[in-house]
Amino acid sequence: MLFADVCVLDENFAVVPHQWVGVQGSRITYVGDRDPRPQAEAAAPSSSRPEREARSGEIPCAPNGEVGLQAAASDFGEVIDGAGRLLMPALYNAHAHTPMTLLRGYAENLPLDRWLNEKCFPFEAKMTGDDCYWGTLLACAEMARYGVVSFSDMYYHADRSAAAVLEAGMKANLAGAVVAFEDKPFAEYPEFAFQEALLRDWHGAGDGRIIIDCNLHSEYLTTEQVARDVLAIARERGLRLHIHLSETAKEVAECRERHGGLSPVAYFESIGLFEVPTTAAHCVWVDEADLDILAARGVFVANNPASNMKLGSGFAPVGEMFRRGMNVCLGSDGMASNNNHDLFHDMYLQALIYKGASLDPTAVTPQQALAAATRTGALSQGRDDCGFVREGMRADLCLLDITGPSWCPATDLTYNLVYAGNGADVRLTLCDGQVIYHDGSFPTMDVERIKAECAARTRRILGEL
Repeated sequence: MLFADVCVLDENFAVVPHQWVGVQGSRITYVGDRDPRPQAEAAAPSSSRPEREARSGEIPCAPNGEVGLQAAASDFGEVIDGAGRLLMPALYNAHAHTPMTLLRGYAENLPLDRWLNEKCFPFEAKMTGDDCYWGTLLACAEMARYGVVSFSDMYYHADRSAAAVLEAGMKANLAGAVVAFEDKPFAEYPEFAFQEALLRDWHGAGDGRIIIDCNLHSEYLTTEQVARDVLAIARERGLRLHIHLSETAKEVAECRERHGGLSPVAYFESIGLFEVPTTAAHCVWVDEADLDILAARGVFVANNPASNMKLGSGFAPVGEMFRRGMNVCLGSDGMASNNNHDLFHDMYLQALIYKGASLDPTAVTPQQALAAATRTGALSQGRDDCGFVREGMRADLCLLDITGPSWCPATDLTYNLVYAGNGADVRLTLCDGQVIYHDGSFPTMDVERIKAECAARTRRILGEL
């Protein structure tokens, strides 16, 4: 398809008007300020050209809220009129537990330890592989609606989640949940055999849309031997690692008691964990020494602002992380601790709350928040060819309607995008060039059946508790 005369969020996270962006197959093949088609085919889309010319300002305005698709006899096929639209990289959710859509609204108003032990763990013990499949599909539909094309997930029955992701036409980095208490090698745990099967059956599936990561839930839910064994697997096979890290003050204090004063960051550093590419979720309770380690090792910090506030976990030093040039990305966490997958909402929180928490209005810029939700999130998943609107990159894109009242005036569209826009403005989402959401429709998913399945499965589990 060809996006014609559209505003584009460029690699510097500035909005450039009057651009043309061409997609062929799974790739972006053209970005420029001219129509790339032969002159005979280059007639401008007619639906809103007079309206665009008649109005002042940098935003071309459409006469209605519809995304117009026009057939064109060119190599680009469909032409999408860019009037009143902003084209940007799709979003990458760096930390999620997608089957937990089934727990939405269930475990409320509790601190993390009670939330886990009294609510989540008993519920999850009743979840089957099919439950996880349908819960993942529901998460995929919700994320596609809000411009998200890929997520990093750790959960049970990850093979069923992989099937759901491919069916939805999306991408994911998946890992089984490794929780280990017994003093024995990882190879003697059932999770080891499951991970081997995941790697054999799913790693690289869907033209690389599925990536299997190694996983350790956290310092407090694993043993040192298992941590070292999982690290060895990641090293030998060139895999990435996904963990929870320093989420609460209680977690850090208890870790120091167990490990001779070492924080979770220092403990994992002592066994070499960060020598492999690592995404560490939360990192709320980290000190200067911890930040030094995370920065030096290039760890990707998956910040979860909504979840951290909802569980009363605190505020990560995100402003300081950005000041140090650290790899900060953005996650939703699970739906028992966030309740929605609108990553635009989380991006708004990331851009705003750390200003208040640090008493510094310059703590996070809109450009940093956008980078965290797009390019840095893609890099955290090892997807180097994703996250920019650039020729040769994967066509992971979302198109926003910028004609609503909250977008006017357009003094600076980048600031509007972060502080005034929201996921409801998304009109079209592409993953590897495939439409997965378009104006209320989900071409790859039967959303009504997905909703019915998930509602029924949650009722069943609650009845079994």
